[in-house]
Amino acid sequence: MHLKNLLKVALKSILKSRMRSLLTALGIIIGVAAVVVMVAIGDGAQIQVEQQISSLGSNLLIIFPGSASTGGIRMGAGSSNRFTMDDVNKIEDEATLIKAVSPIVRSGGQVIGGVGNWSTQILGVATNYLEIRDWQLASGDFFTDKDMVSRAKVAALGQTVVKQLFPNEDPIGQQIRIRNVPFKVIGVLTAKGQSAMGTDQDDIIFAPATTVLDRLSGGRYISYIQASAISTDQINAAQDQLTSIMREAHHINPGEDNDFTVRNQAEITEAATATSKILTILLASVAGVSLIVGGIGIMNIMLVSVTERTREIGIRLSVGARTSDILIQFLTEAIVLSLTGGLIGVLLSFGIIYVLNNYANMIAVIRPEIIFVSFAFAGIIGIFFGFYPARKAANLNPIDALRYE
Repeated sequence: MHLKNLLKVALKSILKSRMRSLLTALGIIIGVAAVVVMVAIGDGAQIQVEQQISSLGSNLLIIFPGSASTGGIRMGAGSSNRFTMDDVNKIEDEATLIKAVSPIVRSGGQVIGGVGNWSTQILGVATNYLEIRDWQLASGDFFTDKDMVSRAKVAALGQTVVKQLFPNEDPIGQQIRIRNVPFKVIGVLTAKGQSAMGTDQDDIIFAPATTVLDRLSGGRYISYIQASAISTDQINAAQDQLTSIMREAHHINPGEDNDFTVRNQAEITEAATATSKILTILLASVAGVSLIVGGIGIMNIMLVSVTERTREIGIRLSVGARTSDILIQFLTEAIVLSLTGGLIGVLLSFGIIYVLNNYANMIAVIRPEIIFVSFAFAGIIGIFFGFYPARKAANLNPIDALRYE
């Protein structure tokens, strides 16, 4: 039989029982749609994570304190902190692959000002911190090198702090008290949004690192160091250079372990997206099970169809049809039914993804290769689960088939 005739006969048989055919293909429809949508959601989640990671800064490198050991017991990351302003100055003087570096001094507490008070995080940073984080000012100014040297009590506020303390007025020039230390507000930053870890990046106050170190944290050690590589291509080389400089600054001999850790954005991104990738694979796998279920449904209905059309098969065999013709005919019907379900599933996935992107505040990204793979897998399901019924039809005895009532 020619392909055109095969398709014509297959479509005629499928359309003869439209509702039954639709219900049979429902498993394939749901399976294909589920696979495409789940993968699209997973890809969208990875893009969101990458966007949030990139919002951390430009070619970001972070130097964290290492771990201390006491009596053979390791105390964990950050327990051995020997970072000082001298380390930052050494990096500024010697690092050729770093365009900006800033100490980070973490503190926190209740802030009083404006209409009330608010508990938030205070970060002591350098004047080039906004360059490292790729952050802009919404109004006012950031502090200067002169403010760093003089340990000036000036601060720049994140948008969340502004909304809590100064909801209906301009905070520039206003005074706030951080743990009973007065600070003058000189700047307001643009909104940064939520971080990859789910924290509010705008719920923060920035002040000169020297001021926070002397007046709020009460110590000589800074929390960690952030730096920005001169280019994306140089991140790994800059990371190696930072490691070398820090080992020299801390007088670490060859063969001794570092008392610090240098992380780059690639490592942070990989760690943050690993979970979403695994989740995407699991969701797609679960969705793929419905394709198998749909294939079983096709096999069951095709077996019923063979039983119902036994006399038709007998007539075809008696007038000269070969067993291969019967096999191909029923196999074609199963494939057409499966591919039709796959096509409807793809169209359904487009509709679901459109709704998610426009009305559910989500990001779902369609990958063409996933659509092709899902559609092709639907065809394979039709061949695999349609072969047994088609073979059963082809092996019918013509005389017994003609006698069948």
